Amino acid sequence: MLGCSRNLVSTGSTDTSISKIQDSLLADIQKRITDAFDIFDNENNKTVDVREVGTIIRSLGCCPSETELHDMLAEIEEEEPTGYIRFEKFLPMMTKVLMERRYKPLPEDQLLKAFQVLDHDNKGHLTQEDLAKYMSEDGEPFQQEEMEEMLSAAVDPEKGCILYKEYVSRMTIEEV
Repeated sequence: MLGCSRNLVSTGSTDTSISKIQDSLLADIQKRITDAFDIFDNENNKTVDVREVGTIIRSLGCCPSETELHDMLAEIEEEEPTGYIRFEKFLPMMTKVLMERRYKPLPEDQLLKAFQVLDHDNKGHLTQEDLAKYMSEDGEPFQQEEMEEMLSAAVDPEKGCILYKEYVSRMTIEEV
């Protein structure tokens, strides 16, 4: 009989430890979300411009497609769109996304293969013009602002082209 009660005590202790770890993880995730949101809450009123939400989400290590991003916005927008997203709606949605580990970025080797497909001559680099063309004409087109932001980060200032192996290494988000 004593063995059974020890088992129950042990299981309860383990459950408590797991619960504490889960609570700690949840608190850490919610702090990251809050910190990211607060950067864009310019008026300190717990709202951000709807146009900034994609940047906030990506800063948290999520890489949804534009369609997925629009679905997320539809989930948290007001019934009568105001152009702003409230923190109290953003936090639960983003907590769930991060806890479920959705919209993770592609691994470095897959990103590298994507650039290599575009490099028809195997030069190890792409021109700004070629990359801009691919980004605006094929697949899900980038907005002009997004394209300029990516090119400013991707272009090697000395060579004036995209050395994609180095760029992929820089842009790959390491799993924590």
